[in-house]
Amino acid sequence: MKDSRYSRQIRFGGIGEAGQQRIEDARVAIVGCGALGSVQAEILARAGVGFLRLIDRDYVEESNLQRQFLYDETDVAEAMPKAAAARRRLARINSTIQIDAQVADLTPTNIDDLFENIHLILDGSDNFETRYLINDWAVREGKPWIYGAAVGSYGITFPVLPGCGCFACIYPEAPQGAQPTCETAGVLGSVTAAIAALQCAAALKILTAYDPPALVMTTLDLWKGETRQIKLPSVADPDCISCGRREFRHLEEKRRAPISLCGRDAVQIHERQRPVDLVELASRLATAGDVRANEFALRLTAPPYQLTVFPDGRAIIKGTTDAGIARSLYSRYVGN
Repeated sequence: MKDSRYSRQIRFGGIGEAGQQRIEDARVAIVGCGALGSVQAEILARAGVGFLRLIDRDYVEESNLQRQFLYDETDVAEAMPKAAAARRRLARINSTIQIDAQVADLTPTNIDDLFENIHLILDGSDNFETRYLINDWAVREGKPWIYGAAVGSYGITFPVLPGCGCFACIYPEAPQGAQPTCETAGVLGSVTAAIAALQCAAALKILTAYDPPALVMTTLDLWKGETRQIKLPSVADPDCISCGRREFRHLEEKRRAPISLCGRDAVQIHERQRPVDLVELASRLATAGDVRANEFALRLTAPPYQLTVFPDGRAIIKGTTDAGIARSLYSRYVGN
């Protein structure tokens, strides 16, 4: 069965039987299971990566289906968390691998647990805060990770390897001012798939340990038909706050402030320090609006707002980008 399943991959000269065995022994974390992460997860599951940890804080919405692989209309109707829906689908694609779904927001508090015994991290997130957090952890622990992003018809990716220049070398500070998002500029499913494919190719090169991926930043504009590559620093910058000075400030911020979700009329609240009993909460909110709940989350629709509350106390409040309003709604419906 194994020879048949992976035979075409094994016959590829860059992998072979030894490389395939390394792939099957690998443990990979994917942060974000949206447009990039869902493609990454399917490619690596089909390639036979032995252990995949899927980390995502969000749930499947209808607007995701245009570009986010693995999901369908049933997942939307059931308000399935992306990580859980992805695991369900991937288990039907490859039952021989381990898939661990974590419906969670990656934070300084849980990052050590979520990345424990992980060999490689793939970025499928949608914000710089999370990427700086991944970078600090990867630099501190000497682990590789692969950055990726896409909006409109444009995409970008590059590997961050131990001992080389890191993400903070390239982006000492997050971009300032209004930035294009999928909500404002749209996005092509083809460019997110292309960037995710490049990330997975780099991942397989790292996992097979034959030939490290090129230290280049690759940018694509599929609508214009343009591709560019820029060389990245092969050594750590002594002035870089992360890989040079080894000051991991993003790992030290234990409290996660409310954040507006990229391209969404929504705010995430993650301030509660104790779990929520969703059954009790559903009973308490029965008269507050339309309440739907499953084992993963509870959703309250109270126009013009919609609250999705997770068992760890985290919530996504849709209908506003104002953190103050989101906090007020959280306090009113969930409590402090």
